[in-house]
Amino acid sequence: VSTLSTVSSGINAEYGGIPKAIFLEDVDGYMNEDAKEEKSATNVLQSFDEQLQKYKYMELNLIQRKKRLRAQIPDIEKTLEIVEHMLQKKEEFNTHFLLSDQVHAVAKVPPTEKVFLWLGANTMLEYSIDEAVALLTKNLNTAVVNAGQLDEDLEYLSNQITTMEVNMARVYNWDFKRRKAAAEQK
Repeated sequence: VSTLSTVSSGINAEYGGIPKAIFLEDVDGYMNEDAKEEKSATNVLQSFDEQLQKYKYMELNLIQRKKRLRAQIPDIEKTLEIVEHMLQKKEEFNTHFLLSDQVHAVAKVPPTEKVFLWLGANTMLEYSIDEAVALLTKNLNTAVVNAGQLDEDLEYLSNQITTMEVNMARVYNWDFKRRKAAAEQK
């Protein structure tokens, strides 16, 4: 049994490509809509459960992305703060930095016009301080916007999961009533 009649065929680009689950208002009509295809409650429930599992997988992935992004934001803010401090300081200054867990060192930082930024994936690039501030500000703004979008996507996905769970409960109840009525007729 296809879930196309309960999941909109159009992908909603506004919500990260998450398909919209259609609420079954008329379970009787849905179960009897296609006379050519025999729809058993078991097959429909199995199909709905598969779609529900897809939604839950998407939710897990979005939560992981949100967690990584939320961890990156403080790092970007701290780096931006340090680079801006270097931009303001035109003379040599002392600082403490972390060598490893529980081990700090004191360093003299000479006045400089260049900084090296760790971009990840074993990549570090040299930037002028002004370029570094611009890049870090842009990255921070992008991270904040993406985190907000992930929150919206997670809320939308939560609504789709709830819709599928309600659909499954309604089909189960429809089948229970049908079986009960059939048993009473015997």
